[in-house]
Amino acid sequence: MTRKYFGTDGIRGRSNTFPITPDFALKVGMAAGVAFRRGEHRHRVVIGKDTRLSGYMIESALQAGFTSVGVDVLLVGPMPTPAVAHITRSMRADLGVMISASHNPYDDNGVKLFAPDGYKLSDEVELEIERLLDSDLTRKYATSGEIGRAKRIDDAQARYIEFAKRTVHRALSLEGLRIVIDCANGAGYKVAPEALWELGAEVVRIGVEPNGLNINKDVGSTALSALIAKVRETRADIGVALDGDADRVIIVDEKGQVVDGDQLMAVVAASWAEDGRLSAPGLVSTVMSNLGLERYLASIGLALERTPVGDRYVVERMRAQGYNLGGEPSGHIVLSDYATTGDGLVAALQLLAVVQKAGRSVSEICHRFEPLPQILKNVRYKAGRPLEDEKVRAAIANAASRLGSGGRLVIRPSGTEPVIRVMAEHDDRDLVVNVVDDVVDVIATAAA
Repeated sequence: MTRKYFGTDGIRGRSNTFPITPDFALKVGMAAGVAFRRGEHRHRVVIGKDTRLSGYMIESALQAGFTSVGVDVLLVGPMPTPAVAHITRSMRADLGVMISASHNPYDDNGVKLFAPDGYKLSDEVELEIERLLDSDLTRKYATSGEIGRAKRIDDAQARYIEFAKRTVHRALSLEGLRIVIDCANGAGYKVAPEALWELGAEVVRIGVEPNGLNINKDVGSTALSALIAKVRETRADIGVALDGDADRVIIVDEKGQVVDGDQLMAVVAASWAEDGRLSAPGLVSTVMSNLGLERYLASIGLALERTPVGDRYVVERMRAQGYNLGGEPSGHIVLSDYATTGDGLVAALQLLAVVQKAGRSVSEICHRFEPLPQILKNVRYKAGRPLEDEKVRAAIANAASRLGSGGRLVIRPSGTEPVIRVMAEHDDRDLVVNVVDDVVDVIATAAA
């Protein structure tokens, strides 16, 4: 199923370069508005964004597109991606839109779309929008009296903060905890620190001064040095790092050690299993999750269901097979009892609830297993299909044989750029290094 404009997570690119241009964003608003204009009721779309400079431009263009086809627009301003999904559902909107390129630099941007139930669109709906994008949308203009209206939702932040707080037990207090929160100068810069403060924590804030150009720059879940330094400087109990749109989270413990998504899923899975809260005996993650997580889960009687890389595939598998916990090592943690997508703040609150209940340090709570040595390398190519080369296939088969049943080899083309990712893991680090290097060399030769 080939898509022309949509990638694995919406429409994304460099701002003011196709397809992230105001004229195309206007057409996206029109096409999406037409696709979701079902029934005779007044139709509404929720639009949120992160803090990128180009967000103003894209927001205005989308607003014009939606209103031109008779859809009312509800603007919530800078808000986390999961907040937009939540507000779309709670306000009974017909569609939700998040303007963000997640953890990418400021000069990238993107458009993510949510259905009325808060979930990302199916392939079929995205293909229908693409068909409309390639049609004459001027024939879909609303009449002069049916043009949509736009309204700013002033209490959107308070709505989301209250929602996040309700995901933990009413009696939970974070009093006595010093928490450093790094908001990546992104969408969570107001709501995340405020929610933690309202729950009683002493909050130290970094990455909360967005200027349109500094989102994810040397801060956030993909640049942890600032958070580690601040945790050590302030002798904090925990550091919490969000990414630009706050749908992922990485933790730093009181010793300055990084806790990734795999460890977080292990903590939540064990806690929910003990409390009888798991809807299925295990969790869903991707092929990139460490084998150490799989072994740990097996040791406590739980399974790890693997999917291709991408949180949309995790969510699809969770919904299909009845799991209520899933995620990725990068920190996308999906807790479907509460949210339809990854939610960095809600995931952090679940961890903090376990810490407070146990009365132990974050380092004791969060390091559930020793990760196996894992090496990931990228091979860039210009054209063709290097993975179909006979020598590449032979090298991959040989590598898998060398790793045997005690390790894993994952080789996949990127969904967003012309690179092939080569990952291997095994208890023997030297073997992993050699295997990855050998495969990379053969692919690089075939791709030259």
